[in-house]
Amino acid sequence: MLNKSDVTSHFERANAKPSRALGQNFVVDANTVRKIVRLAGVEFESHVVEIGAGLGSLTLAIAETGATVTAVEIDRYLIEQLSENLRPHSNVTIVHGDAMKVDWNELLPVSSGPYTLIANLPYNVATPLVADLLDFVPQITKMLVMVQKEVGERLAAVPGEKAYGAVSVKVAYHAVAKVVGLVSPTVFVPQPNVDSALVRIDRRSAPAVDPSEVSSERLFAVVRAGFAQRRKMLRGNLAALVTPEAFARAEVAPTSRAEELGIEEWGRLAVL
Repeated sequence: MLNKSDVTSHFERANAKPSRALGQNFVVDANTVRKIVRLAGVEFESHVVEIGAGLGSLTLAIAETGATVTAVEIDRYLIEQLSENLRPHSNVTIVHGDAMKVDWNELLPVSSGPYTLIANLPYNVATPLVADLLDFVPQITKMLVMVQKEVGERLAAVPGEKAYGAVSVKVAYHAVAKVVGLVSPTVFVPQPNVDSALVRIDRRSAPAVDPSEVSSERLFAVVRAGFAQRRKMLRGNLAALVTPEAFARAEVAPTSRAEELGIEEWGRLAVL
């Protein structure tokens, strides 16, 4: 495993600093990386994709299980050292690429799946990346993501919780999510100013709302409109999309607010 000295020494030799623009905070605690691998349920025959491999601290822990690993890293300045750190492990393939732009269906063939995603995600990409992977990469059936605590709470929130919002509904449509651990800033180099959360996301065998009854496009147009002004009742937010008769048919009170509805209720409300 890589420790604090390994990471700081790399940047000193390179006369560089971790990139703030890329949200680089490197995990340097062996217990934390082993916990992540355990919570992700990685086993000998698992197929794992890691986003943000960095210098390979977490990658090494995954590789030691004997899983087949595809490690994606955006920073070209880290690729050489990452390759050197992982040289003893023939079960790891390193990909230099941007996780927001890579062709996941080419990189992760359906025939080789299912895949488990493990990632330490920066704040600015965590939500859109998780949403895109759930929408468009069904061969990823499990995720264990380390994200800013606030983001993790939103991904896993349920109706009635303060963090519950449109992204919570998106996750619930595709999967079951749960915050399975918290991570202190002290395990990173450099140390972030916030706590992190570990979120386990398990894809459902089928979406929570039957696409033959209501398309995902229609469903999430209604969800986005419902959360547009959280303090307003749904009859106001959804006036242009949902009729009074649809509220009655869905058994949803027009005076409800968006944070009160679960994915099944959103599904009933969105039926045309």
